[in-house]
Amino acid sequence: MTIDTLVVLAYFFFLIAIGWMFRKFTTSTSDYFRGGGKMLWWMVGATAFMTQFSAWTFTGAAGRAFSDGFVIVILFLANAFGYFMNYMYFAPKFRQLRVVTAIEAIRQRFGKTSEQFFTWFGMPDSLISAGIWLNGLAIFVAAVFNIPMETTIIFTGVVLVIMSVTGGSWAVVASDFMQMLVIMAVTITCAVAAYFHGGGITNIVDNFQGDFMLGNNLNYVSVFVLWVVFIFVKQFGVMNNSINAYRYLCAKDSENARKAAGLACILMVVGPLIWFLPPWYVSAFMPDFALEYASMGDKAGDAAYLAFVQNVMPAGMVGLLMSAMFAATMSSMDSGLNRNAGIFVMNFYSPVLRKNAEQKELVIVSKLTTILMGVIIIAIGLYINSLRHLSLFDIVMNVGALIGFPMLIPIFLGMIIRKTPDWSAWTTLIVGGFVSYIFGISLQAGDIEHLFGLEQNLTGREWADLKVGLSLAAHVVFTGGFFLATQFFYKPLSAEREKEVDTLFTNWNTPLVAEGEEQQNLDTKQRSMLGKLISTAGFGILAMALIPNEPTGRLLFLLCGSIVLSIGILLVNASKNGAGTKTATVND
Repeated sequence: MTIDTLVVLAYFFFLIAIGWMFRKFTTSTSDYFRGGGKMLWWMVGATAFMTQFSAWTFTGAAGRAFSDGFVIVILFLANAFGYFMNYMYFAPKFRQLRVVTAIEAIRQRFGKTSEQFFTWFGMPDSLISAGIWLNGLAIFVAAVFNIPMETTIIFTGVVLVIMSVTGGSWAVVASDFMQMLVIMAVTITCAVAAYFHGGGITNIVDNFQGDFMLGNNLNYVSVFVLWVVFIFVKQFGVMNNSINAYRYLCAKDSENARKAAGLACILMVVGPLIWFLPPWYVSAFMPDFALEYASMGDKAGDAAYLAFVQNVMPAGMVGLLMSAMFAATMSSMDSGLNRNAGIFVMNFYSPVLRKNAEQKELVIVSKLTTILMGVIIIAIGLYINSLRHLSLFDIVMNVGALIGFPMLIPIFLGMIIRKTPDWSAWTTLIVGGFVSYIFGISLQAGDIEHLFGLEQNLTGREWADLKVGLSLAAHVVFTGGFFLATQFFYKPLSAEREKEVDTLFTNWNTPLVAEGEEQQNLDTKQRSMLGKLISTAGFGILAMALIPNEPTGRLLFLLCGSIVLSIGILLVNASKNGAGTKTATVND
């Protein structure tokens, strides 16, 4: 058994221990799906950040960084822009919704019909995304351990389901924080190695194969500009709507939600410059690396980051990176597992099938639903793997533009414009489906070339980017325009519905402050448990410096372990110092 395998197995058992340690925190559906709304900002910020981060970052995104340079950073800067708007306004508002699942807010705003529409139409988007993330992880695992992709997808999927079921949202969010630290520590260490091996950033950029700023295979800069503009529009919508409010529902109050968004924003600005330095190094100094991964076919380019770690980093670092990939994918798959299970149980099973079900029954059903969602995600991952002619990067972009974005439009606009009929949400979703079909499926590159009389044909990259941009633009104009037009058909709601809408907007505008002795004790417990876990992980990484390597390799492990250990020690000390001032607790 290799060093890398031992490292992965050790990390795997460590993650299971986190689920076991936090199992007693889950006594209700609120605990299982959002930690009872009692978590500290640094935990919530980590999970908010990790939901936009997975093994895909080191496969599909790294492959795009290898081929097109700085272009991929724009996507993550768009994420940072979305988180910045969370920080400025939306994050505390989302927490103030005071719901267990985001779909509950949709019911309050648009009624029961829209609740069911968004319950069932929202699942495919997150399930497909989770399948993509699982496929991204499988690319790494298969390449490292020389195991068939199909076997890898099934095995890793089962492992991730076990982790997610064990401790509910408490285990997921707690592990998210630790995973964030490990990933940042590993990637910082890899970036430092790339910097010195490459002779500095300037030398790496100068030797990059192709145009570092705009990328390759680009005949029309205007296509690239359109893509940039609408990627920012898309990510603003993705981050600032009540469907994705689940990121902040677990925060203990409004201010902790705001701080969590700020942490995610900072990480998303700094992260890409760290994550993509290794694949840029590979493009500059290892341009033919894909020959080593011929078994991966057209997706060999997605192994750029792995190639750097295997060829440049010391023995054992691949195992540590693989551990981080498991961790990142588990946290991202939470949106396809824990969140979807929550929506099914709280917005269909409980209100429709079992109105009088007790909490114990609902928790059991939640875990069974999580397992079922896991099986579906594994099947999707296997199907995506069969699409070997498609880029993993393009799959992610198209899923977001064609499925995810139209769902966000009525939810976002509905919190700004109050006087629309209840049917405005679900009918807008149907209109969005037609727009996605016309602009995302029916429209072909030849149609655009003929319409505008282009002298040069669109390259594969240009058409992939243009299709995403056109789909997003069409949704803004047609799908968004339809929702705005429904204002003209508004009629006063029933007294019951008017009360629900009033409650929603009252909560939206009422700050939530949650302290008191009970919350203070829980805060201390969070800091103590995570501090000890992270310190243990830090010592484990430091111990890897004992692996036979060159002195520089040993120093890299010392750097990585020191980053993790220092955060763990800070948390342990904070738990000993106790929480702040005691104030009255506000019920949620």
